[in-house]
Amino acid sequence: MTKPQSAGYDYDVVISGASLAGSAAAVLLARRGVRVALLERRSDPEAYKTLCTHSLTANAYPVLDELGLIPVLEEAGAVRNYARWYTRWGWIEPRAAPAGPELPYAYNIRRSTLDPLIRSHAAETPGVDLLLGHHVTGLVREAGRTVGVRASTPQGEREIRARLVVGADGKDSAVAKFAGVPARRYENARFGYLAHFRDLPLHGGISHAWFLEPDMAYAFPNDDGVTVVAVLPHKKHLPAFREDLEGSFSEFVRALPDAPPFDSAERITKITGTVNYPLHSRKPTAPGVALIGDAALTGDPLWGVGCGWALQSAQWLAEAVASAATGRGDLDRSLVVYARRHRRRLGGHQYLAADFAKARPFNPMERLMYSAAARDESVARHMHRFASRLIGPLRFLNPVALAKASAVNLKHRGTAVPPAPLSHTGA
Repeated sequence: MTKPQSAGYDYDVVISGASLAGSAAAVLLARRGVRVALLERRSDPEAYKTLCTHSLTANAYPVLDELGLIPVLEEAGAVRNYARWYTRWGWIEPRAAPAGPELPYAYNIRRSTLDPLIRSHAAETPGVDLLLGHHVTGLVREAGRTVGVRASTPQGEREIRARLVVGADGKDSAVAKFAGVPARRYENARFGYLAHFRDLPLHGGISHAWFLEPDMAYAFPNDDGVTVVAVLPHKKHLPAFREDLEGSFSEFVRALPDAPPFDSAERITKITGTVNYPLHSRKPTAPGVALIGDAALTGDPLWGVGCGWALQSAQWLAEAVASAATGRGDLDRSLVVYARRHRRRLGGHQYLAADFAKARPFNPMERLMYSAAARDESVARHMHRFASRLIGPLRFLNPVALAKASAVNLKHRGTAVPPAPLSHTGA
């Protein structure tokens, strides 16, 4: 057990939640000289999140690299997540430019593989104490700021004091609730179900997504020959799914344009999902508190961005607060730096995602860019960078990109458009 720190602190930082965001933050802070208590409510070190896209977008690659996990992920069988997307204008298929570098990527890897891997990496990092079976039941507050947590542990109630408490405890964050940080909620007009299949062939062996306006679906190849297939229909289809989940799921997937032959594959999990998954966003800081991952911002699962943003927010926090967390700087000012970066990097993405979660048709700007991307590889590569969250909305829709897309579509004026897919009326 790490020895108590000066000034009445047991640790410099207490992190609630030892999943992706919490474990990454623990490693990155400890490497910067911060003493970290990493609390995980579950007692099993192999525990993992089941309802997930099981994908790390390319924006997470630099974080994975800093963590030293790239060789480990490759060895574990993680699949580089290149992708193609179906639209009413046909498939958008980004390819590397001739004689240019390969497309940016990160990995598809099941959380049953990834979560224990990154948690053990944190536990082995000097300066991190992984405390399993520790459930935060309240915050310790003095003079209007948080200075620790109260936790239920296998040995009974415990108080752990620290300069900073980090909530990495998901969309229903207890740390955020105890700190009085409200969530802004955006309704999602879609619901989602997924299942895992073994030996499901996909064109090119890469990720697929279907934009069916308003329905969505995706198939992501993962480690060990397993593919995650998810359907995200409009809620008007919910009664049929409630009546016959197996039949509705199967019918939906079979009706996809160029549908993968999932009837010949082996389904190795139950069909699981949620009928109500709103988007949330919170101010990511309060006095003595920082929120990372889904605790700060919960995106729409159809975009598969949550894992990448969890890792990025952990890195941003570590870079901003490490010095102050050890008593060598102004912690409040450091938290302002983190909050500003979080808002600047993710605010625009979340605004667009919340609008698209209304299950509306493509707006004029989306029609322009998606149709051009289906017709031109350079526009498709530009869209790949946006879908990978390597660029934000302003760069995605910059004047040069819009002019390029307009020119592409003018060139193809009069070209026949593939018929729109049949609606999933049976789903």
